[in-house]
Parts: sequence; C-alpha cells; structure tokens
Amino acid sequence: MPLSRTQMDAMMDQHFGFEQADDVEGVLATLTDDAQHDIVGWPTGPTIGPDGARSFYEALFADLSDGRIETIRRLYGEDFLVDESLWRGKAPGRPFGLEGRGRPLEFRLLHVVEYAPDGRMKRENVWIDLAAILQQLPQ
Repeated sequence: MPLSRTQMDAMMDQHFGFEQADDVEGVLATLTDDAQHDIVGWPTGPTIGPDGARSFYEALFADLSDGRIETIRRLYGEDFLVDESLWRGKAPGRPFGLEGRGRPLEFRLLHVVEYAPDGRMKRENVWIDLAAILQQLPQ
C-alpha cells in the first residue's frame, strides 16, 4: 500500500531533522540498504546505501552549521515526493569546495525522493542552487 502524503511528509521532516542536528547515523537510518543517493554534481557521483552516503554527510556537517530548512512546496506521487526548500545557516568549513569563513549562507534545494513501503528512502536525488552559494561565498 502506498504511503500517504502525511507519512511522506513525516519521513522527509525526520530526515531534515537529523540533518539539522548533524546526526549522521540518524540521516543514514532514513535510507534503505540499497538506496541510490545522488547529490547532483558531488564529486563521487551517485552512491549506493547508507555506507555510500556516509562520506557526503560527514563532509556536509563539517562544512555547514546552524542549518535550518524551510519547506517552500511539496509535490506528491504514489511513492515519491518532490520537495523544494530553502536552507539557511553558516558556512564554517569549505562547502562545495568554497571557503566559508563562517559566513551566513542560504540556498534553495530540490529533493526528489522515492520511498520504500517501510517509509525509508530508496532514492534521494538532490539539486543545490550552486549559483546562489557562489554569490554569497566569493573567493
């Protein structure tokens, strides 16, 4: 039986909550063992499963801090969700290879998530507004 919109929202919000808490293990627990994890443009390309996604989240949590996500809109299908959000926080590290120097940062995110019947993500595709990041973190 397909997940309801409410169930998909709860799972996406839980995933974002783990991200905001810099909780690597929590985020990885939201993925299936064979999940496709694809941060478009990330140097490793798509990875498979929680172990494949681990290095991305470890780098992300080292490079960004105090992050908050504001959902702008969500679209739903039978077993998928498209989430447009705005991320706001600070860049103490080197997000996406750029010197953050602790500066404030905000950028849009687009997630396309497919869910397994148990509610975990079997596919997470993420597009990041790199142009906005480049404007805010000039080198």
